[in-house]
Parts: sequence; C-alpha cells; structure tokens
Amino acid sequence: MKTGIDTIWEDRKRILGMPISMTKYYLSEDRLFVQTGLISMKIEETLLYRVSDISVRVGLFQRIFGVGTIIIHSSDKSTPHIDLVNVKEPLVVKELIHKHVETMKVSRNIRVSEFLDDGPTAPDPCTHAEHK
Repeated sequence: MKTGIDTIWEDRKRILGMPISMTKYYLSEDRLFVQTGLISMKIEETLLYRVSDISVRVGLFQRIFGVGTIIIHSSDKSTPHIDLVNVKEPLVVKELIHKHVETMKVSRNIRVSEFLDDGPTAPDPCTHAEHK
C-alpha cells in the first residue's frame, strides 16, 4: 500500500489459491484496510479497537487451496461487517488481527461488556394471584 502506512500483514483475495485478484487486504498497527478495484479504486478502513468479533470459515474448496475467509464484525457505522475472502493461512491471520485488536483496546482503555439476552423472562411463580 503506497500511503506511507507501515503494514504488518498484506494479502490479496486468492482465486484457485493464486493471488491474482484486484482485492487487497492490509493490516497496520491500528487499522484494517480493504482495497478493491483496478480502474476505480476504493479503500475501506476499519479501526481495530472497533472490532467486536472475528471468526474463520474454511469450505471444502478453500481447504484444498489452503485459503479461508476471515469474518470480522465491528461497531464501525460504514463497515460493520468485513469478509477477508480467500486469504492464505486464515487461522494465523485471525490470531494476528485478534492480537492487534486487543492491543488497541488496551491502549485506548476500552472495556467490552457483552450482555447476553436469554429471551423473554419467565414470570416469577410466587407473584401470580393464585399464590397470594
């Protein structure tokens, strides 16, 4: 990436395991970039401290070609969902991204609280009229 930003990891979307696509992925210390296009280029940027979830999906053909898709969810309004499609060594890259996400959250003193919704709450049996 020719922007003066130091990158930690770079890859392209691979077709049949070969990096011949016009989609490029870059990871810097604090951001993840997705660059698409040849004639008309678009670069999407996500701040790492906004990442909330990372997972990996590897289908049969992806496994044959040694690639996988990294799925990233973030609180970023413009790009809440990012798929890094057909990247080489997806589990290694996922861990690299995770490490930098955690580092950025700690450096910005961000704590993540997850609230689990167990669905509708059952009424307390002792508060019904027949129990009074």
